[in-house]
Amino acid sequence: MTIDWQHFTPLLSLSGGLLIGLAAAALVLFNGRIAGISGIVGGLLRPQTGDRAWRLAFIVGLLLSPLLYGLAVALPESRVDAGWPTLIAAGLLVGIGTRYGSGCTSGHGVCGISRLSPRSLVATVIFMAAGFATVFIVRHVLGG
Repeated sequence: MTIDWQHFTPLLSLSGGLLIGLAAAALVLFNGRIAGISGIVGGLLRPQTGDRAWRLAFIVGLLLSPLLYGLAVALPESRVDAGWPTLIAAGLLVGIGTRYGSGCTSGHGVCGISRLSPRSLVATVIFMAAGFATVFIVRHVLGG
């Protein structure tokens, strides 16, 4: 394994991680809610009284943040090396996985582990292992 030193950005990565942590902590401290994206979006599909505004604000913030960041610095080029069928299948698999796993990477990996949730620790280990296995199979077995 080699590191691409030209694109190695530890300070930007640390800054992004700190911002994610602060946002998750602020949401749980001030609103009593977990910053799990699948749960936030899913809650919009079955809204409860007084529950829609914070969910919409959170999602709008997720969508606007890169645009605002792009006003300050040049955004990196975005390239997807997959066709629509692959992207659709991947999206469906992620959606099914978040339903069966009772949450997504942000809910379990960021918020659940920070709360020392055993269920979130197990879920995070499982989806990380599945990701490692998928990359290994695609790159080394299938030759992609």
